Amino acid sequence: MHVRMLSGGLAAACLVSLSLTGGQAAAAAPLAARVLTYDAGGSAEFRSAVDRGAAIWNESVDAVELRPAAAGQRANIRVLADNGWPRALPTNLGNGTVYIGRQAVDQGYNTVRISAHELGHILGLPDRKPGPCSSLMSGSSAGTSCTNPYPNAAEKAEVEGNFGDARVGRAPAARAEVIVD
Repeated sequence: MHVRMLSGGLAAACLVSLSLTGGQAAAAAPLAARVLTYDAGGSAEFRSAVDRGAAIWNESVDAVELRPAAAGQRANIRVLADNGWPRALPTNLGNGTVYIGRQAVDQGYNTVRISAHELGHILGLPDRKPGPCSSLMSGSSAGTSCTNPYPNAAEKAEVEGNFGDARVGRAPAARAEVIVD
């Protein structure tokens, strides 16, 4: 058998992988998601809607995972309830404050959709108004009858792109803006 000299860490890793699998190629390990923590302690009656909104994003994308912050841990995202209109104040990608405003809830908007929408802003998505109910980021322009809390394919792809670089060691671009829905 003739073996060529391979250069670089990737070639060495391939050789080790092949030797450990008996010469058969092994599937590459999936890249780890960027974990973002959230503190919904101030979200009052909207706590379950916030947890569900985070779970929807976790079901929808692979590049990022939203987890409740542990006691005493500083969270990437703070979620608060107030009497105003829902809004997000991102400080940079994956960090900021979300307000679940009672004004929209009192007008009949769905709390889980509000939560998922506002978390979408923290994940780097802009409002897309006016828009159909199938677009999570259409926000209030879809009307109070819209209860869809799921991002569409384009919104999922945008979040994957926003956080995909973080999965391979590149820092995502910083952004700061106030998004009022």
